Amino acid sequence: MNWLAWEHWGYAVLAVVGTGLAVWAVDHALMRPAVAHRLKPYRGVVAPFINVNAMLFGLTLAFIADDTWSSRDRAMDAVFREADSLRSLIVLSEALGAPLSAQLTAAATTYGAAAAAEFSALRQSHADPAASAAADALLALAASPALRAAAGDPVQSQILDKVMLLRDDHDMRVALMQTHLNPLKWLGMAILGFLTILSIAAVHLENVRAGTFAIAIFALASAPTSALVLVQGNPFQEPAAVTAEPILDAIR
Repeated sequence: MNWLAWEHWGYAVLAVVGTGLAVWAVDHALMRPAVAHRLKPYRGVVAPFINVNAMLFGLTLAFIADDTWSSRDRAMDAVFREADSLRSLIVLSEALGAPLSAQLTAAATTYGAAAAAEFSALRQSHADPAASAAADALLALAASPALRAAAGDPVQSQILDKVMLLRDDHDMRVALMQTHLNPLKWLGMAILGFLTILSIAAVHLENVRAGTFAIAIFALASAPTSALVLVQGNPFQEPAAVTAEPILDAIR
């Protein structure tokens, strides 16, 4: 099993555990008399101070979440476009005489089956060479002189356009699968989150228990939300996996 393919799940666990440890560490430090004594001169930080770090944290998380979910939408669009290209190729093959009609239909069906089978590899964050080979074979047939002679330039041009679109969408799927998490982005998120916890603690230095309660609420809001974004790092994995059903429907 390719453990690196599930790295975003590890980051999700790290986000939850790390947030819990940060809350515990800050609360443990504030409850110590020596620390409370040293922080006396810093009491009186006004509540709006929290908004600075909290806003930066929220905006950064929103941007990362939007990027993650838009990647899934782009992967889904690519799958539906592939399916549409396959249907179009099968329809256009009817304009060809035997044996090219059967050959083009078979080549499109072979690619569709290989592309659908590739989804299991995409879940492991790698591509299947069989899908690329089937796409190459389909392109070679579409560009062949025999097909041009049988179909004529207009029909062959339509077939070539559909094959090129199909290949582009396949490459898009593979590229989106290979978009690994950027640890630096999430390191910045962790720093902003910890600074927000410190900001909440600074505002509640005169009432440590109230500060602990406020920090816990922030942790309960931020940690699960970050984890939900992290586990969707690969659009072809659960919990919201893009499936090959549209492609399979096109070749049935």
